[in-house]
Amino acid sequence: MQPHFEQALEALPRVSFMVTDGFLWWTLQSASKFKVPRLTFYPMSCYCIAVSRVATVEGVFSGSQPKDELVELTPFPWIRVCKDDVEAEFRNMETGGVAQEFHSKIIGTSINSYGMVQNSFYELEPAFADYLISNCSYKTWCVGPFGLAADQAKKIYLESDMKPRWIRWLDEKLEHKVSVLYVSFGSQPEVSREQLEEIAFGLKESSVSFLWVVNKKNWELPEGFEEIVKNKGMVVSEWVDQREILMHESVRGFLSQCSWNSVLESVCAGVPILAWPLASEQHLAARLVVEEIRVGLRVETSDGSLRGFVRREGLKKIVKELMEGKKGKEATKKVSEWACMAKKAVEDGGSSWSNLESLLQEMCVTEGEGKI
Repeated sequence: MQPHFEQALEALPRVSFMVTDGFLWWTLQSASKFKVPRLTFYPMSCYCIAVSRVATVEGVFSGSQPKDELVELTPFPWIRVCKDDVEAEFRNMETGGVAQEFHSKIIGTSINSYGMVQNSFYELEPAFADYLISNCSYKTWCVGPFGLAADQAKKIYLESDMKPRWIRWLDEKLEHKVSVLYVSFGSQPEVSREQLEEIAFGLKESSVSFLWVVNKKNWELPEGFEEIVKNKGMVVSEWVDQREILMHESVRGFLSQCSWNSVLESVCAGVPILAWPLASEQHLAARLVVEEIRVGLRVETSDGSLRGFVRREGLKKIVKELMEGKKGKEATKKVSEWACMAKKAVEDGGSSWSNLESLLQEMCVTEGEGKI
């Protein structure tokens, strides 16, 4: 990939800077070769990056304590994390192997890059943005949420039959003033058949209307499930416009694996989150959602662990709490406040607008002319 990338780069007019996926560590070599400043991008929050950095430096993830024991972080004394908040490969970075080598390259090239752009807005996580700005060798700019840069007008369909069937279904629920829980775990996580069955019947027994997007073709739901829940739920296996769904007025909750893009889309739509992290940095993102910005609740496992099995009774209980209970109402109020702040951040004069202007001024000003 690198030779093709460099060939394309060479064919371009003069490039002032590049923004590349942080996992494509080799793009720093290309940037250095063409004397172009490199900015990295990771699809995660300032919170996750800052907390991971601190916990790694302080030995929390590699310590001898039990994997579920919470440990306070020195720069953020109100935050406590445990080894189970990260994947096993991050708990001991000195064991060697392909994964360790790959992550070392990612970290090393990020440190040696000019800066990092964040799909976030300063007001959402100021302590963690400030930490990155003050404690990292590279510069950091919060210039999101990226999703709000698109046209915010509601999508218009010339004919009602042109709408996707799930949007028509949501319209019907709105007409009858029925609130809907949107359910999606993304396309990557592996979930056992036993766990899928518990999810299915937990949703059914909650009596809450739900739209469940099942993106993995090998996920087998209980036989006849769609027929059983047809009056309350819809299961979709096609690609959907998640942002359009979250912006729909009938959607009042989101059962999510807590990828950062999903969290931000839900925040911008003013929809509270039921956090069910499954992999990667999602467990830390769930802590941000529940403990830091307080826009959601977290599923409860049968044994109380972070990564345990979730039974239908527990899912039923927490779904009803999110959609109908006091804690759900509090999360809804809080996420509505964040949604307003997100919109202001990307408006002219807002924090993200100003940060983007600052970034462009720094990277693109023509020497001696003072113009972008």
